Amino acid sequence: MTVKSKATKTAEKPAGADKLDILIAGAGYVGLASAVAVKHARPNLRVAVVDAAPADAWQKDNRASAIAAAACRMLEQLDVWHRVAPQAQAITEMIITDSRTADPVRPVFLTFDGEVGEGEPFAHMIANRDLNGALRARAAELGIDIIQGVGVQGFEIDGGGITVQLADGASLRSRLLVAADGVRSRLRDLAGIKTVHWDYGQSGIVCTVAHERPHNGRAVEHFLPSGPFAILPLKGNRSSLVWAERTAEAEQLVNGDEMIFEAELERRFGLELGEIRVENKPRAWPLGLTLSRSFVAPRVALAGDAAHGIHPIAGQGLNLGFRDVAALAEVIVEADRLGQDIGALDVLERYQQWRRFDTVQMGVTTDVLTRLFSNDSTPLRFARDFGLGLVERLPRLKDFFIRQAAGLSPHTPKLLRGEPI
Repeated sequence: MTVKSKATKTAEKPAGADKLDILIAGAGYVGLASAVAVKHARPNLRVAVVDAAPADAWQKDNRASAIAAAACRMLEQLDVWHRVAPQAQAITEMIITDSRTADPVRPVFLTFDGEVGEGEPFAHMIANRDLNGALRARAAELGIDIIQGVGVQGFEIDGGGITVQLADGASLRSRLLVAADGVRSRLRDLAGIKTVHWDYGQSGIVCTVAHERPHNGRAVEHFLPSGPFAILPLKGNRSSLVWAERTAEAEQLVNGDEMIFEAELERRFGLELGEIRVENKPRAWPLGLTLSRSFVAPRVALAGDAAHGIHPIAGQGLNLGFRDVAALAEVIVEADRLGQDIGALDVLERYQQWRRFDTVQMGVTTDVLTRLFSNDSTPLRFARDFGLGLVERLPRLKDFFIRQAAGLSPHTPKLLRGEPI
């Protein structure tokens, strides 16, 4: 899907934007979804998005993302889902194996049914540019201005609001600044918010492959000594790969000879889907854990990767960001209805209290899983395979895990339950 949003501007201040209610830095999924969620519920609020990337950068993103059932409910409530549903591939089954790369057989230790309810898959795979385009189209309908091609240079806070300086010299006045500018957030640093961070010594290789036989909606995660290798179904006979490899080897693979890359890929992918072909140039990103010590500061709220960056081993990074969106939008909308200052620290603290435990819990979980499965230790292999086998034999425990992966845990924000704010 390619959408030319009439709301997208290049380094141009929208009319009336010098007196905004909310300015969001970052036009990725989290930033755009935050803007749409608030404006959908409170049309009276003046919302704008600013992003340093060129206007067409999102159209060049060849990656895909797993969207959990709860996030799909939110997108449906925001009148976005129908725009991407035709391009979305339901995950109908998930299987998990644990083996070495050279093993002739990869035993399946755990399988998950792909539904959390009648006709509701626990997740869908969606191309990033399709999702971004759909959010931009909805933002245009709601009258949300997207200022593209210029980033935030700095900001000043006083009692009544925040004045944001853009890199082109312009300034915008707002009651609240939402930092959704990624794991290396400049705004987080400007707000004086510290982080806890460590590197896993791994990089995630991402690419799309075409294959001879249909996947039938099955997702596969192979736990290999160097890290997980996930095969995620896309529309047609195509799959998205998320391949964790030690950083030095990953760099050699993506920057080296294509035949060597394809040979190593085939060793891990297997022959079940027949002959495979790489559709786009593989790219690698360093993997680590980043947790912000605070999600808020006076007049500033962090969301998405600016607040937390986790390992993709559980496929929850984007969905964790969508949970931020739903919680932040609900806090803002309810505060505005009560006549409260939406940028006041006591209001933003409600958002932080809602999101911090879930985020830390997910960060710890992915950290433990990464350390447990990214090795070739025989005792650890025995322990983890015993654990996977135990879960496989306990239907209620499997159901609990699948609902957690789908984002349907208790006390979720209204949007994630498919309810209006």
